[in-house]
Amino acid sequence: MRSYFQSSAMALCLVLPLAISVNAGETPSPDGAKVYFINLKDGDSVKGPVFIQFGLTGMGVAPAGVEKEKTGHHHLIIDETIEGEELNEAIPADDNHKHFGGGQTETTVELAPGEHTLQLVLGDWSHIPHNPPVMSERITITVE
Repeated sequence: MRSYFQSSAMALCLVLPLAISVNAGETPSPDGAKVYFINLKDGDSVKGPVFIQFGLTGMGVAPAGVEKEKTGHHHLIIDETIEGEELNEAIPADDNHKHFGGGQTETTVELAPGEHTLQLVLGDWSHIPHNPPVMSERITITVE
């Protein structure tokens, strides 16, 4: 017959690894944190190349790989969405998902003439959106 101590120790051995391994997708964001476009708004018509400034309130910017509370780095989502289970995964790095892991707060992008949707998403140290996600509204711009 096992003692209470042995049963408790066994349960602790089973639970402790789960408590220690923190899923990066669960990096918390503070209440009221917001990311937004400083120089663009929904419906704007612009000439290329497109200069974009990223705004952030309620959090700070830190480069990718730096795990610091209440910080993240910007990702620009072009003509795509990030939703559902994708919010628990690292944001891909491709032509539609631009990473600014160096802590950049602005960029210039070449976009083909026509309509494009843009959205900013703050990622944690490992490129995974915070919980809750810190995301701008999706805006539509027209490149002339």
